[in-house]
Amino acid sequence: MTFFGQILTAMVTPFTETGAMNFSVAEALAVHLAEHGTDTLVVCGTTGESPTLTWQEEYELFQVVHQAVANKAKIMAGTGSNSTREAIEATKQAAKLGLDGALLVVPYYNKPPQDGLYEHFRAIAASVPDFPLMLYNVPGRSSCNLEAETVARLADIDNIVAIKEASGNLDQVSQIRRSTSSEFSIYSGDDSLTLPYLSVGASGVVSVASHLVGELLKKMVVAFSSGEPQLATEIHLKVLPLCKALFATTNPIPIKAALRLQGWQVGSTRLPLSEVPEPVLQKLQNTLTDLALM
Repeated sequence: MTFFGQILTAMVTPFTETGAMNFSVAEALAVHLAEHGTDTLVVCGTTGESPTLTWQEEYELFQVVHQAVANKAKIMAGTGSNSTREAIEATKQAAKLGLDGALLVVPYYNKPPQDGLYEHFRAIAASVPDFPLMLYNVPGRSSCNLEAETVARLADIDNIVAIKEASGNLDQVSQIRRSTSSEFSIYSGDDSLTLPYLSVGASGVVSVASHLVGELLKKMVVAFSSGEPQLATEIHLKVLPLCKALFATTNPIPIKAALRLQGWQVGSTRLPLSEVPEPVLQKLQNTLTDLALM
């Protein structure tokens, strides 16, 4: 078992009807997830709509979730930024709050070269030398790929212990596994690619679907690691339509809609993310019904 476990849920940030933070629903959802397969809650990541949260809102949510699931699940804070100074300050704050680690997205928009990416993450790691950090490579959102060679260099830093790989590139994941020690954990950043990534040495997934099927995903990962690849494949194929439906438009629009269909008062997404399109909502309803999740 790796430090962060196998199933990490990239938790949505619940809002009220007026768009304010809904901390009571966040508490209840966090407890529910911790009791249904989630090993670590990732708070204020992409799925948590971090681009539209203030740092103060994020710090308060970190504390609320941490208190809600004490001793039930670990808490990882999304503290990445395209400003190294901001990322250092936020990561220091997460460590000060007693959380279990931080997720650091590849800097977006300013497109640093690989040397700049290395120095960015090295500087953050140096600012919190005893705090576990996970890199987050998501070229589709950051417009910048963290290459396997750079990951290997960063993995030599003691407190950089894992990567969330959302490049969709199985060859790159394989190269990272070849280039790093077994103590460095690789997590799929795409629900539909979890099983393929497990086959080349990943430890689990930072998941959106685990809001709905966390225990099933845990069963899949355990089955694969226990030498039952056929069972793992059966589960993978069972949840594949859900994984696809949850990304039929920009995340987290569909997962928030799916949670509302289940009765969770998570609210809508903040602008500039828009309401769920009707065809996507219908697809979600059908998929949830097929999986008996309604």
